[in-house]
Amino acid sequence: MALSQVGAFVSGGVQHGRMVRRAAGGPGVKAARRPELRLPAPERFEGGRLEPDGDYDGLEFREEDLTGQDGGGARFLDCALRGCALDGTRLSRARLLDSVLAGVRGVGTDLAEATLRDVELTDARLGGTQLHGAVLERVLVRGGKIDFLNLRGARLKDVVFEGCVLVEPDFGGARLERVEFVDCALKGADLSGATLKDVDLRGAAALEIARGVDRLSGAVVSTAQLLDLAPVLAAELGIGVEG
Repeated sequence: MALSQVGAFVSGGVQHGRMVRRAAGGPGVKAARRPELRLPAPERFEGGRLEPDGDYDGLEFREEDLTGQDGGGARFLDCALRGCALDGTRLSRARLLDSVLAGVRGVGTDLAEATLRDVELTDARLGGTQLHGAVLERVLVRGGKIDFLNLRGARLKDVVFEGCVLVEPDFGGARLERVEFVDCALKGADLSGATLKDVDLRGAAALEIARGVDRLSGAVVSTAQLLDLAPVLAAELGIGVEG
């Protein structure tokens, strides 16, 4: 593979804090559009259990234990899930619209092929979350830690990861457009087969790419990040480095 195929735009700008947010969308990259949520006063959810293909409008799920429940295909509009347990919760093909998920926690939450539009996910503690084949548009992920996030084949447009830790996220075959990483630790990321457009990595506090470094075309990195990635890039290009 020729060096030109990597195609990442290199910036020498400041990498952290407010300077990053002002720099986002600068030369070579378009800024992501963030969700602007104004939830109406919610009513407390008192339905007991989630239902497949359920319809939830203007509800607040507070400290609910949704472990193992099935809300596949359900629609959540103007909803707030706060401090809920989502261990093994099935939300595949669900639609989360104009909603907030705050302080949710769980392992193995299934959101495969779900749609998240105008959603804020804050201070989450999640592991093994399945979002493969999902569509994320105008989504903000702020704070918290997500281990082994599966976004294979997903479509991300106008998504911001801010102040969070992503451990071994899998973007294999995903399409990322106008995606920003701000003060976010990206550890062991898999970009195999991914397509990137206007992806801003300059603000990542840590940037580790385990696989798919050849898919960085369409991304922006800082000079310091490029130097950190040099060994991986050299290995990808078959360049031997000695001395």
